[in-house]
Amino acid sequence: MDLSAIEGFLGWLSGIIWGPYLLIPLLLGTGLYLTIRLGGLQFLRLGSALRLGLFTRRDPGSDGDISQFQALTTALAATVGTGNIVGVATAIGIGGPGALFWMWVTGLLGMASKYSEAFLGVRFRTTDSAGEKNGGPQYYLERGIPNRFGKFLAIFFAVAAVIACFGIGNMTQGNSIASNMESSFNVPTWVTGIVLTVFALVVLVGGIKSIGRVTAGLVPVMIIFYVLGAIYILIANIGGVPAAFAQIFTDAFTGTSAVGGFAGSAIIIAVQFGVARGIFSNESGMGSAAIAAAAAKTSHPVRQGLVSMTQTFIDTIIVVTCTGLVIITTGVWNMTDPETGEQISPALMTGEAFSHGLPGEWGHYIVTIGLVLFAGSTILGWSYYGERSIERLLGRRAVMPFRVIFSLVVFIGCTVQLGVVWAFSDVMNGLMALPNLIGLLVLSGLVARETKKYLDNDPKLTATTEEVEAFMSGDPSYENWKTQAIRVVGK
Repeated sequence: MDLSAIEGFLGWLSGIIWGPYLLIPLLLGTGLYLTIRLGGLQFLRLGSALRLGLFTRRDPGSDGDISQFQALTTALAATVGTGNIVGVATAIGIGGPGALFWMWVTGLLGMASKYSEAFLGVRFRTTDSAGEKNGGPQYYLERGIPNRFGKFLAIFFAVAAVIACFGIGNMTQGNSIASNMESSFNVPTWVTGIVLTVFALVVLVGGIKSIGRVTAGLVPVMIIFYVLGAIYILIANIGGVPAAFAQIFTDAFTGTSAVGGFAGSAIIIAVQFGVARGIFSNESGMGSAAIAAAAAKTSHPVRQGLVSMTQTFIDTIIVVTCTGLVIITTGVWNMTDPETGEQISPALMTGEAFSHGLPGEWGHYIVTIGLVLFAGSTILGWSYYGERSIERLLGRRAVMPFRVIFSLVVFIGCTVQLGVVWAFSDVMNGLMALPNLIGLLVLSGLVARETKKYLDNDPKLTATTEEVEAFMSGDPSYENWKTQAIRVVGK
């Protein structure tokens, strides 16, 4: 079998799916449309949503499997990964500094998409035979669009999610960890593979409650660790920060050639790579975070939708921005390899930028450790997405075998070359997004209507579970949600 031919074909297919005529306008258009329908909710309610998700953290007495904070960190675990390190560098290295602007646009508009899919994930969730909550596009597409088309979209998403979780959520992450551990600390890839496999198996066998506990402890530490390193570099290069922002905004609309004057000179390339890598990083519109949101203990779908929305803000506006500014202010984005005269590979760019900005080997170690933590947590988050999708397709009996197989596949990812897997993962990510974005547009009226109804009563998200019950009591959609959420389905 000619793997290079397969990889070439997948690269061509990925270029179509993620090109300027399919997913990019659909993602941006859906985000813009939902932003308008929801009245700029991501801007007006961000402060309240951050307070609820990061400080209040839970709705006492409400139904669900994990706290709102744990649902948020599980989704963050899946999204804050290699896209925040390598993905940002790829976007800037090919599209120039202006690509970072389009990553911001994707993130800001994507917050409306992320809110909507998380809202729907909770709104149409059910309970499986083990007493755990089930929700996400694989359920709300079918239940919210009650016809054959809705069922087709739901199954299409579930199949794509199961396949994608083994690629982008498993093997590619394990490969990144193993290769970095080998290059930085001379740890053999098979040793990393065994350690990661055992770690994944121990955590995943415990289900979402185990994943939630681990991510709630791990995710805040890893983000703070990485961001503090970036802030140190930006303070050390504070004089270059205003110029970096000016270049980002200017190049977003004029285009700037990266080293060698290749494709980065075209504005469309800045837009294309900014949007594609932005979605790769924050997953807004893909529907994945809705699966984690559906497990949350929340007194109303609007509340968890807003908490989940902050995931995109944290991922793109904070972590991605830190990476991008470090790459630009240190000048690494435009640097050549002294031996070859070619631009530094995007895979090495972030590490090189941190090494330039921090004394000794600190920068190199921060990026390596950050990537290990980011990619390791991504494995946990995506395992849950795959598990809920396989349950939708095959029933509850398939969940435990899936957890074991998923853990074992981590070892494969750590020890083999994955060129084809990376290309295939890009394709499957796109195929996940397509049915979900269609569903968001179809169900946007329901989302806007029920969101307004709730926020008219609790605009600052301060209501207790009892207060929510009091002012929503008698509302047909609210009563339907409570009834359906406890209905046991599945085998």
